[in-house]
Amino acid sequence: MAEDRAVAASESEAAAARRRVEALWRIESARIVATLTRVVGDFGLAEDLAQEAFVDALAQWPRDGVPPNPAAWLTTVAKRKGIDRRRRLARLDDRHAAIAYSLAEQHRLAAIDHEPPWDPETVDDDVLRLIFTACHPILPRESQIALTLRVVGGLTTEEIARAFMVPVSTVQQRIVRAKRTISAAAVPFEVPSREELGGRLASVLQVVYLIFNEGYAATAGSSWMRTDLAGEALRLARIVSSLVPDEPDAHALRALLELQASRFAARVDADGEPVLLADQDRSRWDHDQIRRGRAALAKADAIGRGRGAYALQAAIAECHAVAPSTDGTDWARIVGLYESLAEVAPSPVVDLNRAVAVAMAHGPAAGLAAVDELVATGAMTGSALLPGVRGELLARLGRRDEAREELLAATALTRNERERAVLLQKAERI
Repeated sequence: MAEDRAVAASESEAAAARRRVEALWRIESARIVATLTRVVGDFGLAEDLAQEAFVDALAQWPRDGVPPNPAAWLTTVAKRKGIDRRRRLARLDDRHAAIAYSLAEQHRLAAIDHEPPWDPETVDDDVLRLIFTACHPILPRESQIALTLRVVGGLTTEEIARAFMVPVSTVQQRIVRAKRTISAAAVPFEVPSREELGGRLASVLQVVYLIFNEGYAATAGSSWMRTDLAGEALRLARIVSSLVPDEPDAHALRALLELQASRFAARVDADGEPVLLADQDRSRWDHDQIRRGRAALAKADAIGRGRGAYALQAAIAECHAVAPSTDGTDWARIVGLYESLAEVAPSPVVDLNRAVAVAMAHGPAAGLAAVDELVATGAMTGSALLPGVRGELLARLGRRDEAREELLAATALTRNERERAVLLQKAERI
């Protein structure tokens, strides 16, 4: 019996170590790849080395235990693998010496989360360099975004494909071609000069936006949110808005992310279960963050170029942030903002959100009519969002059987376990 307990304890420790490795990959992979890219000077090689280091961790940590500083351990192992690879290829050069020398920087890597405030005149942020490198104008826009979401956001190709509603093979090809193009063109690993920022800014902002969205509502897995990912996107949005103080879109994006992130503490309960907007304790919202978000939106407006997609979304988030309750929300204004958003950035998701706002402002029948117009286009086939919203509106109209059918259809489409549980609960309560 004692031997069985010892085996069980060992297996439990091994499982915990594997979970730690998987969590570290989600949280630290972008920083490690960025650091390695700066050191080895090759984007694709850096990603390969990082993945090999994580494979080593999966083999060693369950057996030997998790090291005191896992991120530094992974970075060091990856650098050593880079050295070994260069040795095997007999291509030792000055970069090899730089790799060896950089091993002495482990203490700095260990303190990476405690770096001093960013200096806009000396950008020293490897993740930001990684994003600007992946968003180089040499790549098509769709390849820039796919590559950055894969490497920086840690999204799988399946998740990226779903976000853009394209086949997985298309995303895979975009990423492979992008890596080859960057390597062949020897794109420098750097944040471009202020004069060159404009050519990459739109892509960088979109990537930061999409990374935050994945953190705000995780596509798959057992967590409702990925706050680490959302926090990284917010950090980058703050840096970028400081880099380009005269660009309203940068301030608007920061405003949107601050306002959305202000609700994080209230979006889940103590067990990590989702808490929908109508049920959230608004006293738990971060009101300092709301003030920062509103100030950023005011700064974007003050530049005076009109409101773009990020500013309109931030304005919608502001409506929610200042409302005393769901019933006290200015839904008519939100409908108007979504109509403006549909003009500057049309998408089926915007149309669906507008339909929800219409339902809140004018009743479920009006909202359902708007949803059914969207259904007729076939634009969101395969998405859980559409049957999920349609099911809720049907339930409010008392069409219980149809509502249950739609909600169950939505559960079959989502890959997020928490979202599936919420949809099932709704279906069971009807």
